Amino acid sequence: MPQPFTPVASLPVDPVNARVHEEGWQSWSPSGAYALGDKPYRPTNDNWATVCYRPGVSVPEGTFQGEGLLALDPGDGSPVRLWAAVDPIHEVPSVRLVVTDGAAHVSADGPVREWTGTDIQSVLADWASGLGVEAPRPAPTVWCSWYEYFTAVTEDDIHENLRAMDTLDLPVDVVQIDDGYQSALGDWLTLSGRFRSRADIADTIRARGRRAGIWTAPFLVDPSSGLAARHPDWLVRDADGGPLHAGRNWGHDLYTLDTTHPGAAAYLTDVFATLRTEGYDYFKVDFLYAGALEGVRHDGGMDALSAYRAGIRLIREAIGKDAYLLGCGAPILPSIGLFDAMRVSPDTAPHRRPEADDYSQPGQDPAEFTGAGRQWQHGRLWVNDPDCLMARPAVETRERWAEHVEATGGLMASSDRLLSLDTWGVETTRRLLTGVAR
Repeated sequence: MPQPFTPVASLPVDPVNARVHEEGWQSWSPSGAYALGDKPYRPTNDNWATVCYRPGVSVPEGTFQGEGLLALDPGDGSPVRLWAAVDPIHEVPSVRLVVTDGAAHVSADGPVREWTGTDIQSVLADWASGLGVEAPRPAPTVWCSWYEYFTAVTEDDIHENLRAMDTLDLPVDVVQIDDGYQSALGDWLTLSGRFRSRADIADTIRARGRRAGIWTAPFLVDPSSGLAARHPDWLVRDADGGPLHAGRNWGHDLYTLDTTHPGAAAYLTDVFATLRTEGYDYFKVDFLYAGALEGVRHDGGMDALSAYRAGIRLIREAIGKDAYLLGCGAPILPSIGLFDAMRVSPDTAPHRRPEADDYSQPGQDPAEFTGAGRQWQHGRLWVNDPDCLMARPAVETRERWAEHVEATGGLMASSDRLLSLDTWGVETTRRLLTGVAR
């Protein structure tokens, strides 16, 4: 049951110079600082509210709201304030701020503590440093198939770009196959008709001195998949007993795998152990919000956030400590301590503006806004992933996007058909990949 909001603090603010930082729920939820007169970014429809924001949580008009974290720079020279979850891994209260008569009034629906600092990014960084998370290991450099080929990627596309890396002398550590190799969401070990052998591709990548990486959305299940047909009991249920809907994407309704079910847990372990045995040691796990959705699970005593963390731990145990694990679409605070790297923004895109100006949707503008707003996480919670460099001529404002990716100092990944790059694209890609500390 939702908890009532109780007052936390009230303090005067400068209506012109004050700024409020909202921390969004998951990777794709808008996060960043706003002036008091700004209208914060909110979902434009119910589907995006589930897929990209905190499901079941709405925000009243004229209210700022952070999920587990909200910071205020009063703008009058007084210290910046941060209200942060007491136990951010297990309980993430919503924190609200409204301004009336020149004063900010802060409330929360769960326990929070107050921190002070000199500016918004530094007080967030100080809070993160105080959590005692082990410093992340450096990220490898990556080539990813997604932003050129999307779900139409073929095995031959991977081989072509693998050869091009050698021809162009690009320092790519990991060749990551993204969405499109599998037959359906949930059927991760069954290939689409565009691929012949995962193991053979991994062998070829490794023979060229690079590492093999692969994408999954481990908690999503397509209703038309073999998994859904064979094991409907492996799905999280809604209050009426039907499969819990995890939103809609790719033109499909989506279901959620119940990793508290012994059969589903064993399947998930087998998927990742198999991929690891085939030679993959870099894993991008995506759409992770689904694992933290509220629903009826096989283990009725396990809450949604505990089920989510248990599911990620199953993956880590299957791939081993040495494999590199990148999260995406993940609830931010409940993911602390689980990942090597984390996507800290919505998807970028070859275009700058997002659909319907929803800043959870793909576009360079929203990726820059939230990526910059979460820079405080980098090196403290994990390596930040600002999303992939796209340097081909067809990409809008490619120079500006490259500057943003470089400035983050985080995970560096190229996502072009490499032979489509012009001189600027090749030189920029090589420079950004070369500049990563190994």
